Amino acid sequence: MPRAKPTPPNLLELIPRRRVDFTTDEQGQVTLKMPRFHHPLAVRLFGPFLRRPSFDLRLDDLGSFVWGQCDGATTVAEIGERLSKQFGDRVEPLWERLGKFLRKLEREDLLQVAPRVSE
Repeated sequence: MPRAKPTPPNLLELIPRRRVDFTTDEQGQVTLKMPRFHHPLAVRLFGPFLRRPSFDLRLDDLGSFVWGQCDGATTVAEIGERLSKQFGDRVEPLWERLGKFLRKLEREDLLQVAPRVSE
């Protein structure tokens, strides 16, 4: 008998957590400190030759708002509701845009999106 594939987690129930340093300016705009290399061997080999081990990525107001909500305790559903309340129709289609943004940050290893840890 074939084994059933596990059901993928519901994105709305997951909790994003930041994995990189960042700064926030007086207008609330976030600038991420993107590491040039992630792999430890690359960091060790090329790091000494770099003037800066990271580069800056400035987020717009929507991205900055979402980044601020990725505190390791807030679910994607809660972030989406807050985003909609703050920016209204400007964020539509909300769930599609939010999902793509979070997946991109996760692929770049800037964010970890995981289920809530049971206590």
